[in-house]
Amino acid sequence: MTTAAFTALVNPISGQRHAPQTWAAVSARLRDAGADVETVVTESAEHAARAAAELARAGRIVVAVGGDGMVRDVAGGVVAGGGTMAIVPGGRGNDFAHKVGIPDDPDGVAGVLLGGHVRAVDVMDANGVVIPGNVYVGVDSRATQLINRMRRLPPVFVYRAAGPLAMITWRAPTFTLTTDHGTRTVRAHSVIAANSGGYGHGLKIVPSAEVDDGLIDVLIARTDGLGRRNMAAYMKEAKTGRHVERDAVEVLRTTSVTIATDRPVPLGLDGDEIGSLPVTVRLLPKALRLVVPA
Repeated sequence: MTTAAFTALVNPISGQRHAPQTWAAVSARLRDAGADVETVVTESAEHAARAAAELARAGRIVVAVGGDGMVRDVAGGVVAGGGTMAIVPGGRGNDFAHKVGIPDDPDGVAGVLLGGHVRAVDVMDANGVVIPGNVYVGVDSRATQLINRMRRLPPVFVYRAAGPLAMITWRAPTFTLTTDHGTRTVRAHSVIAANSGGYGHGLKIVPSAEVDDGLIDVLIARTDGLGRRNMAAYMKEAKTGRHVERDAVEVLRTTSVTIATDRPVPLGLDGDEIGSLPVTVRLLPKALRLVVPA
């Protein structure tokens, strides 16, 4: 892929404003290898998506430099433009990048861009927003609100503190879920529609999820058997995925899910609160062409 033309869309505030430096190191290695490299600093999510679509249509490989939110915005544009995308992890969590095997070090990332292969992966459509990773509603999305208010603090501290802080004032709603299997209501702490299954700086929140299996894995963490006193242990188990062994946790597989609640709850889409409920999530199989390790 040394003859490929790369244009990086760089989120200047990602990774506590370290994303531009990360890209500078990677782009230097690409240029040394003879690659055609351009850089665009994005001004907003809308700018990133629009530029990604234009670049994809022009035949350039669009490189998302930032965290999971930046990957989401660029992926939406690349899917619309029918192009190919690459990722340089430059955010706080980088969970989607890690799911598909992208390393963190500049040499490793440059090696993927220059010598990787293109893999077609699934994405989800959530009320018109393309989501490569996960849609989540409940205490998780409340925690996302807190995380995004603490951008200046160290990422590991922020991600681990947000869950317990969110639980302090949390009241679990009743969810109405419509999937391929029908409609049901359930009182739950969280409902997660997962394509990648990982978020929260390394949590394996839905470990069964795969990015190319043509299905959405929906995790439901019910309130029966999972109270406030259990949540610290639950989050610790989520580091390895063992939390899904709890009786209060179930995972079902579907190609679409509509999520509604009986009271206002934040809607989390790959690291940001975007839109409102109800949300309908549909799988778009093999819709994103992504450069991954060979």
